[in-house]
Amino acid sequence: MSVHVHRLAGCAPQPLAHYLKALGVLRLVSEQADPSARGWWRDESFWLATKLDREQLAEFFLRDWAPTPLVAPWDKGSGFFGAGAALDAAARSTANRFEALRDGIVAALALTEEISSADAEVRAIKAESKGKGLTKSARTKLRADPDYKRRLAEADKRFAVLKASLIPQCRLQWRGPHREWLDAALVLGDDGEPAFPALLGTGGNDGRLDFTNNFFQRLGDLFDIEGTGEPRKESAAWVCNALWGEPSPALKSAAVGQYSPGGAGGANSTVGAEGGSLLNPADFLLMLEGSVLFSAGLCRRLDRREASAAVAPFTTFAHAAAYASAGGSEKQRGEQWMPLWDRPLVLAELRHLLAEGRSRLGARPASEPLHFARAVARLGVARGLSGFERFGFIERNGQSNLAVSLGRLSVPERASPAVALLDDLDGWMERLRRQARDEHAPTRLKVVERALADAAFAAAAHPAEPARWQRLLLALDQVERVLATGAGFAAGPVPKLQPGWVRVADDGSAELGLAVAFGLQAASVRGRWPQDPVRRHWLPLDRNGRAFATRGTDRKKQLAERPDVVVTGREPVADALALVQRRLIEGAQKGGRHLPLQAAFRAAAHPADLARLIAGELDLAKTLALGRALGALDAAAWARQPLPPRAPARGPVPDEAWMALRLATLPWPLEKRDPGGDPAIVRRLAAGDASGALETALRRLRAAGIGFSLRAGVASAKTARLWGAALAFPISLSTAKQFADRIDPAAHQ
Repeated sequence: MSVHVHRLAGCAPQPLAHYLKALGVLRLVSEQADPSARGWWRDESFWLATKLDREQLAEFFLRDWAPTPLVAPWDKGSGFFGAGAALDAAARSTANRFEALRDGIVAALALTEEISSADAEVRAIKAESKGKGLTKSARTKLRADPDYKRRLAEADKRFAVLKASLIPQCRLQWRGPHREWLDAALVLGDDGEPAFPALLGTGGNDGRLDFTNNFFQRLGDLFDIEGTGEPRKESAAWVCNALWGEPSPALKSAAVGQYSPGGAGGANSTVGAEGGSLLNPADFLLMLEGSVLFSAGLCRRLDRREASAAVAPFTTFAHAAAYASAGGSEKQRGEQWMPLWDRPLVLAELRHLLAEGRSRLGARPASEPLHFARAVARLGVARGLSGFERFGFIERNGQSNLAVSLGRLSVPERASPAVALLDDLDGWMERLRRQARDEHAPTRLKVVERALADAAFAAAAHPAEPARWQRLLLALDQVERVLATGAGFAAGPVPKLQPGWVRVADDGSAELGLAVAFGLQAASVRGRWPQDPVRRHWLPLDRNGRAFATRGTDRKKQLAERPDVVVTGREPVADALALVQRRLIEGAQKGGRHLPLQAAFRAAAHPADLARLIAGELDLAKTLALGRALGALDAAAWARQPLPPRAPARGPVPDEAWMALRLATLPWPLEKRDPGGDPAIVRRLAAGDASGALETALRRLRAAGIGFSLRAGVASAKTARLWGAALAFPISLSTAKQFADRIDPAAHQ
């Protein structure tokens, strides 16, 4: 048997209409013409391998295809309660290919006849009080009549009971292809009430647009639906356009619904103020045929106060993350991630894939976009997929729902362990999201929460790119800066981060190396264990350093004002100087003579990085922002498994004048030569007095027996402040010895 491979250029991953159309083609060909047909995605098109050649494939859709009976008697616009000319025409058809349509219509009518009768009875009773011959007083008297009220109440009750039982009866009695459509369109909740997946609107309609009624109308555009079932004159060209993207005759002026935003019409959609909706009838039909594959189910919302929601395969709750067109006040009905695969699948394999259409993040389902992206990166989805096209069901263009493409996420060939680091933020990000979604939340909190979600999504999608992780760290710092103002502080500070965050963010830059040194330093280090880390100087933390310090109770609870919070994130040089000065004050209060800023184990600043910082070659604002975020690193985990960034193999050394300043402000004695410390050095640097600070430092060094050929130095006020800021980056004991040997080589001769 010959196999023909067709590139269906008319079927693309986006818009959603074209994606569903591709699945409809595979489903119909497999069920009605060639069970061995296979389909896959490649080069932005759907490919179909089948025994049908090009002419036979077109002829199948024109003359043999038996449409699925998409009937929705629960929708008023479906045609079962009047004004259903297209449906009536299908019911009168005699063509063999429409037999399933007629069966579906009969099954629906069997359940609506009694409802229609009850509705007619209600209308007839109400009409009694609207007779033209009645006076106003007579109408009022009739409506107040006990017998009239009783009859109307009984008729209303009968109608309500029958209407409420319609969908359960459909599920109980329907069999065949119309039952398959029912399972895709809606699902009954725990309370017996219907719930609707966003893919098919609200049970097969979107607002006033009924998909099923339009389905029958488009069948009438394509075929002689009431007679022989033969294709109409334009049908062959429409089918070729739908399959292969060939030029099409004039499109129909008809609604396409949410599936193709570009063809939905509306303001500014064409030349002039407003354009109409245009579509190829074959596109619309095949699109709905493809939607039947997405059988709906129930899931419990994250918030237990909310009811269960209907979901189709690979759906998540909505979040405005990682797509540029998101609006802050947009209403969303959720997202659906449509799978792409690059190996041929038969229909049974595709059905199995969609039946298992969920991803998992550890032991729980991936219910949000970020969770889904993480699950994809960790191969938490079915094997064999090459990616997902992400669609959001968003209310735009008035109150119209549109399936907006939100981008594509590729499935990596290998699992990325780096993505597991995002587990550190799980519970905290959910708390932060609740705070940001509060109706009283300030805009600044909403903005940083959205930026954080974007950055986390990007890191999950591209886990091998350090720049993405650095962007995420910077977003964490921005969030904490807002929380430190009191907005949304109930979410708490960023939780402990694993040491692996340093490794994934390591781009070999001096900024990251210095950031690790800045964020992990503490007053002292006992063994490998840091004591009194510096994080409390930019966040008002409690004694344990794990939560915000607060005052007041219940609704009146506020962040406590702490005098040790001196790093604001506004001006980097001022922040670094403020940290050094605060630590000198605290050290002096405890009777110390040294600067209590000591590097954590294997986290000291490298001399070459310090040289570039002093030369003004680095982005100090970025360095401190990264450092503040890395202040959340788990100190105990770091002590057990330090993962310092890559140090430069070689590089410049700091200016000797700064070396002298550094040696005069160490956190511990240098061997037996202890210059001690003098707060005046830092005060003079902060004031821009480089020469005065250097003079004081040299005097201290000479008193400790460290010679220095330099007698004085001059630098600009800006350089002096930068020298002072550089003292906020701790060095190791070995580096201090190297500095001492360099400025006084005779000491070890």
